[in-house]
Amino acid sequence: MKLEYVDLFYSHRFDPNTPVEETLQALVDIVRQGKALYVGISNWPLEPLRQAVAYLRERDVPLLIYQGKLNMLNREPVENGILDFCREQGVGFIAYSPLAQGLLTDRYLDGIPADSRMAKEHFLKSERRTPEFLEYLRSLQAQAQVQGRTIAQEALSWVLNQAGVTSVIVGASSVEQLANNLQI
Repeated sequence: MKLEYVDLFYSHRFDPNTPVEETLQALVDIVRQGKALYVGISNWPLEPLRQAVAYLRERDVPLLIYQGKLNMLNREPVENGILDFCREQGVGFIAYSPLAQGLLTDRYLDGIPADSRMAKEHFLKSERRTPEFLEYLRSLQAQAQVQGRTIAQEALSWVLNQAGVTSVIVGASSVEQLANNLQI
């Protein structure tokens, strides 16, 4: 990278096989050595997250941000208390996959496009496109249309309106998608 330091260094996955203190001390060392200004974590369970906040605060290296998957189909950070805990502790929460890899768009309403993730069956399996899911998606589309929005805009708005969400990472495969998503 040829950088003297980075603004934010993430620990992206919790490793249950590594003592949590070892990972956290590495984050402290990275900041103290001037290699990063701030630290963040991603996809950690609630209890290790609690440990991380306490450990880092005790060492004057506050946890700046938590990154977690949050969308209308995956509400785990809300249901398991992570979002509330982050808000209570002053830790920002960045939501990723707010459109559930395109499921929360109109892309799959009328079939599986040949150029789609679902057609490739790599990350998104066609089994997800059940009659029940399509019914849910059509009801979401009707609700969105009442608001003058698309399904994607409704899904992004839902994420952004969750108390404690600081920001959202939105992926787009075209300028048109990005422009549409920014209209919320």
